[in-house]
Amino acid sequence: MKILQLFLTFLLVASCSDKKIHPYAYYYWKTNLSLNKTEKKALAESTTNFLCTRFFDVDKVNGKFEPVAVITKDKSFSTEKEIIPTVFITNRTFYNIKIDEIQFLAESVSQLIQKKVKDYQLSSSKEIQIDCDWTAGTREDYFKFLNALKKISGKQISCTLRLHQVKDKELMGIPPLQKVYLMCYSTSSPLENSDRNSILDVQILKSYLSKLEDYPLKNIEVALPIYSWGIVTNHLGKHKLINALSKKDLKNKNFKKISDDEIEVAKDGFYFGNFLSKGFKIKAEEISDQQISDVVKFLDQKISHYNIIYYQLDSKFVEGRSFQHF
Repeated sequence: MKILQLFLTFLLVASCSDKKIHPYAYYYWKTNLSLNKTEKKALAESTTNFLCTRFFDVDKVNGKFEPVAVITKDKSFSTEKEIIPTVFITNRTFYNIKIDEIQFLAESVSQLIQKKVKDYQLSSSKEIQIDCDWTAGTREDYFKFLNALKKISGKQISCTLRLHQVKDKELMGIPPLQKVYLMCYSTSSPLENSDRNSILDVQILKSYLSKLEDYPLKNIEVALPIYSWGIVTNHLGKHKLINALSKKDLKNKNFKKISDDEIEVAKDGFYFGNFLSKGFKIKAEEISDQQISDVVKFLDQKISHYNIIYYQLDSKFVEGRSFQHF
């Protein structure tokens, strides 16, 4: 009996020691660089040396490339973390783009990043991250842009990788890079009528990533969601989003509870900065520790090593949460 107990104890200890603890970082996706006390604490406790920071977006407006919502910086912003400049580029930016325009775009992106790093005296990483939901029709020009940016900037270029780009890798192509950030969220549209959690449905994610181990690029970081929002449905069945809404925000004497995560407005009024009529419904979607744990356990079977980057660093999403055990 003692031998059996010792054997079971050994198996338990071995299984616990096999559990991977992943270093983690954050995305910072606000237009103004500013950290409150809660955010500073969360950032200081993160276990990597970097912060993926959105610098600006790029869009094509009336045929011209334009930077959108370029970051500003509050005097109080400071961190010892390296800043990884991150730029979101709309897919339509690459529609019918010419070779000389690709070069111009790469030069412009590199120059604006350098300017912001210098202006705000940021400790910039040797890496630049590009976020774009490219398609089969834009992949060749997007990949040419990534190569051009790599050459012009002299930096390591990484990019985001969405679930469908993994599942349909033959159609979508493989980015000409060494490193990608797998975005494990936005598993469905919040503007569709569905009972699923549109931020993260673990079963949908697993189906998209069932062959992740076969993906040619092996240096994969993992982006996981910690954000929340509310989906408002009006009398016509049309939807709109209210960012950063959580289930606890649905406790209001003017709301009629439908379920743990959904209410019906019982009285016209202004709620969460919006005028909502009686009969409108609000569904709160947020992410639990269990959902994150389920995704991490699944990915541990597919990827040998990875950092986790949580989206996003905001006191509304980090307060009261511990990420050390994932």
